[in-house]
Amino acid sequence: MRKEYASLRRRPLLAPVWLTGLAGLLFLAGAIWIYSAATTTTILVMRHADKAELPPGDPALSPQGEARAERLAQLLGNGPPETRLQGILVSEFQRAQQTARPLANRLSIPVIVVPAGDVPATADRALDDFGGGRVLIIGHSNTVPALVERLSGQEVPAIAENEYGAIYLIARPRFGRAAVTRLDLPL
Repeated sequence: MRKEYASLRRRPLLAPVWLTGLAGLLFLAGAIWIYSAATTTTILVMRHADKAELPPGDPALSPQGEARAERLAQLLGNGPPETRLQGILVSEFQRAQQTARPLANRLSIPVIVVPAGDVPATADRALDDFGGGRVLIIGHSNTVPALVERLSGQEVPAIAENEYGAIYLIARPRFGRAAVTRLDLPL
């Protein structure tokens, strides 16, 4: 009978300790979840730089396009490391890859090649791989508006065939509506 009384007596003394520890763990888990849920993913979406006229299938950048790619690297390649891009997604076409190359070299970040026609997969990859971070997507005149709409839920006007300098900045919080800002890269 004494053993039963002793075991009953120990349990009430340990209950406050275990309950306090459990409450602390739940509080810590909740704080971590709130912190991770409060992140915002910053996505820049732009069309490749100016392309050459020839060859018609997969042209390289024109000299003006190469200059624009260098200006992009200067514009986005500076600043403290915690505010820099973490990755670049480009299509399989050489003009998109050539637009990204100077910036990727300057930042020493990966360039990920994705299919140009698969807008949902590109948007999902940007959000999955760089959630809470910063990523640049270089697309084409027919994919940039669709990418912006997929990532933000907002429609943007079509891009003209001779328009190369527009950059869409999308701030997408984990909760809430995304904000879209259009910037024009100078010539």
